Amino acid sequence: MNSLFDRLEALFEQGHRADIPDLLTDERFADAGRTADAAVLIAVTDRPSPGLILTQRPHDMRDHPGQVAFPGGKIDPGETAIEAALREAEEELSMRPGDVRVIGTTDQYQTGTGFDVTPVLGVVPPDLPLVANPGEVEAWFEAPLDLLLDRANWTEHEVFWRGATRRYLEYHYDGFRIWGVTAAIIANLARRIEYKALFDG
Repeated sequence: MNSLFDRLEALFEQGHRADIPDLLTDERFADAGRTADAAVLIAVTDRPSPGLILTQRPHDMRDHPGQVAFPGGKIDPGETAIEAALREAEEELSMRPGDVRVIGTTDQYQTGTGFDVTPVLGVVPPDLPLVANPGEVEAWFEAPLDLLLDRANWTEHEVFWRGATRRYLEYHYDGFRIWGVTAAIIANLARRIEYKALFDG
């Protein structure tokens, strides 16, 4: 059997060969006067039942307070999205860049708060000794990858926001509410990766 990295890399490359025109985005809600490039790390744990490393942001942060998020943040001048995602993961969780086997970048997501987010997919060893930086992370957890990639596990909601109806996905896991930008990035990734093929492999 091929390693998780090999299977995930093959499915990732296969899934990005075709254009998908209807991926989720909040582009129509974005404030054109406030934009910034950002990157997040989609860290998949290399175990028989892989998981995703997710964080909960402190409740006093200006952007997306208290929300579940991927490790990540703004891209500094001169950085690539991959470099920024790895740097942020180290700053937030003490996840060493050398522990991340990067597969590649996936579809950019534009948030309603003005961030153009590039997700970076990578594989990490299981049970890393992660330590949350309290200034940036209130808590972190690992959620099963197969549950998150299966759209049937998500519920869709609507809210009236900034003069229009906004649809968003939501999933509750172990007391954490996963929704908004994080849920949309996961849903878009699920369009690129055939999760049943990943777990059957």
